[in-house]
Amino acid sequence: MNEKIHLLIADDHRVVREGLKAFIAPTPGFEIVGEASNGAEAVDLASRLKPDVILLDLMMPGMDGIEATQQIRQNNPNARVVIITSFMEEDRVIHAVKAGAAGYLLKDSSPLEIENAIREVVKGGSAFPSRIASILVKEINRPQEKPKDKIPLTEREIEILKLIARGYSNQQIADELFLSVWTVRTYVSTVLEKLAVENRTLATLYALREGLVKLEP
Repeated sequence: MNEKIHLLIADDHRVVREGLKAFIAPTPGFEIVGEASNGAEAVDLASRLKPDVILLDLMMPGMDGIEATQQIRQNNPNARVVIITSFMEEDRVIHAVKAGAAGYLLKDSSPLEIENAIREVVKGGSAFPSRIASILVKEINRPQEKPKDKIPLTEREIEILKLIARGYSNQQIADELFLSVWTVRTYVSTVLEKLAVENRTLATLYALREGLVKLEP
């Protein structure tokens, strides 16, 4: 990727923002375009600055990270939100993913883990370390209260879903299936609509639950 990845950092603790900036700023290919100290400010800056990735704290005064994620994604569906927090309770993780977060990291993550997560979500993938992935697997395997009919996806749509679940971007899917990017976007929108999910991460959870793909160790 020749163009720089534009980043917005949002955390109510200045020391955390400064720590993230200290290693992100000199990282090749990264550019910090703004920083916010609360959720509402993060939503405003994300709307105005259009960063590629927002590194977002979960617990902030006023508007928390989950609500901020929802609003950021509503304003710009292409924005990729990575939660960076000290909390890994199951309900927080699940709510963050359902709100549209593409990644969920703990604040004890290494700089390399954060760098890799940023690069992964920019490509259209997800970034969930093993500790968080285990929570998602538990949610995937949770028994459904009522069995649901199979979602009527076509063979091509299932093929698209499998590639989404493997972290492929629209461009990568287009290259893999010899389709135009515009056609892939249409397929992806149709898949999300049929599954009644808001984002690719939730589509991935569906694919895992249905056994269409397996979670790699």
